Amino acid sequence: MIEVIFLVALALIWILFSVAADFKHRIVPNWLNFSLIIFALGFRFFYSLFNGQFDFFYQGIVGLGIFFIIGNGLYYGRMFAGGDAKLMIALGAILPFSTNFTKNLETFSFFFLLFLFSGAIYGFSYSLALTIRDFKKQKKELSKQFEKNKKFFLFSTAISIILLTSAFYEIFLFYLGILSFFIPFLYIYAKAVDETSLIKKIKTKELTEGDWLHQDLKIGNKKIKSNWGGLTSAEIKLIRKKFKEVKIRQGIPFTPSFLIAFILLIYFYFNGIGLWDFLY
Repeated sequence: MIEVIFLVALALIWILFSVAADFKHRIVPNWLNFSLIIFALGFRFFYSLFNGQFDFFYQGIVGLGIFFIIGNGLYYGRMFAGGDAKLMIALGAILPFSTNFTKNLETFSFFFLLFLFSGAIYGFSYSLALTIRDFKKQKKELSKQFEKNKKFFLFSTAISIILLTSAFYEIFLFYLGILSFFIPFLYIYAKAVDETSLIKKIKTKELTEGDWLHQDLKIGNKKIKSNWGGLTSAEIKLIRKKFKEVKIRQGIPFTPSFLIAFILLIYFYFNGIGLWDFLY
C-alpha cells in the first residue's frame, strides 16, 4: 500500500503544479509531464528491483502505453491541447495501482469515466461564466453551429436511442445512452464559446510556442496557418517582423478536471469502491 500512497502523492503534487501553470500561462510545460513519467517509472523500477518482482514496473509501462493511445486520440481528435494530452499520458504511469492487469483496466476505466463527468461539469461551469459575459455574441453563434452540425445531431440521437433501448438488458448502457444524447449539445455549446469568448488579441512579443492563431497569416509568399499544433519558434519570429498584434485562440484551462477526477478516484479507491460498485 505504501507504493500506491507514494504514487498518489507524486501525482497530486504534479497535477497541482500543472493547474497553476495552466491558469498562469495557459499551457502545461513539457518538463512537468515528462518528469512525472520519469519519476513514476523510476520509482516503479527501483521498488520492483528491491522486491524482486517486476510486475509493478511492467504494469506502469502498460498503463503508459494505454494512456499514450488515449492521449493522442484526444489530441488528434482536437479535444485536448498538447499539454493536456501529455498530462493524460503521464498519468498512465501512475494509475496502475495493482500488479493485476484486469484490476488496473478497471481503474483506468473508472478514472476516465470520472474525468468525463468532472470535465463536463467543470467545463460547463467555466463556459457558463463566459456566456454570462458574452451572451449576445454567443446567441448568434449557437444558431450557426446548430445549422452546421445537423448530421452529427441526428447520428448521436440514433445511437442514444439504441443504447437506451438496450439498457433493459444492461444498466451500464443507460449511462452511455444519456451521455450520447448530450454530447452534441455540449459540443455545439463549446464551439459557440470558442468562437466568441476565447479569442484574444495580444502583442506579438508575448507569443509563445504552441499559441494557436485565430486566422491564417500571410507574410510575403509564406502562409502561416492557424492549426491545432500551434506556432513554432520560427513562425513566431516571422510574425514579429511584420505584426505588432495578432489574435489567438485561448482554450479553457482544463487541468482542474484532472485534479477533480484524480481526487475522486483516490477517494473511491481507498474506500473500496470500484467502477462497478459506483455504477450499480
